[in-house]
Amino acid sequence: MTLLWYIGIIAAATIAAVFASMMGIGGGVFYTPIQLFFGIDIHQTATTSLVLIAVLSITATLVYKGAKKVDWNLALVLETTTASGSLIAGYTSKFIPALALEILLFITLAITGITMIWPKKTSVHRHPRSKAWYCWNRIRGGHSYSVNLLLALPISFVAGMISAFVGIGGGIIKVPMMALILGIPMVIAVATSAFMVGITALAGFMGHLAAGHFNWQLCLVLIPGVFIGAHVGAKIMLKIHPRHLKRIFGAVVLLIALTLVHRFI
Repeated sequence: MTLLWYIGIIAAATIAAVFASMMGIGGGVFYTPIQLFFGIDIHQTATTSLVLIAVLSITATLVYKGAKKVDWNLALVLETTTASGSLIAGYTSKFIPALALEILLFITLAITGITMIWPKKTSVHRHPRSKAWYCWNRIRGGHSYSVNLLLALPISFVAGMISAFVGIGGGIIKVPMMALILGIPMVIAVATSAFMVGITALAGFMGHLAAGHFNWQLCLVLIPGVFIGAHVGAKIMLKIHPRHLKRIFGAVVLLIALTLVHRFI
């Protein structure tokens, strides 16, 4: 590998980390294509991506923790149901045609992107507090909101299934789910998702590690850039207006969806 190759892949991973950290997603949708573009073997890309996701999650979470934006209890509850959905989908996905899964991914990303860019017509109104037994009243980072558990638990379960079916990080689905459907403030949704994706990534990494798919040299090269990018992205997120953050998120998701169109032609 040439010096130019190393500079290119480090720069790409660092920039990807900035955007991923800003949006509360792991960044796997960026890291894997980047590695493939630079000629990394497909069997190693997933493991390296999971390591980078974990690094990004830890870095961003530390920044968001300092700003008191992570809803720890909510993250643990949602992650439990998400993991359950992922487990079931991981087993049953073999019974579903690949094309059907790709179409599901495209539809999911397209709807998510549109609703994040134009949230006023599609988002659920937020109710700061509720006395209903199924509503979990939360106060975090100067925000007061109520989480409808009758919606949150099954939707989180489905989000986990979709993530496992199509092989994408849960953050790209969890953030819109929390912000649009559950009415959680965008900054809390992003920060909480950033923590959650790290848990998922670490679990997946252990499985790949057991299989021997681990390029530790490449990880050592990319980790410093991802660490810096994640820190910068998290700092930027805390300063962006929630409305602008939603639109940035939506635009990136739509761009990812459009890259899938050629697979259906």
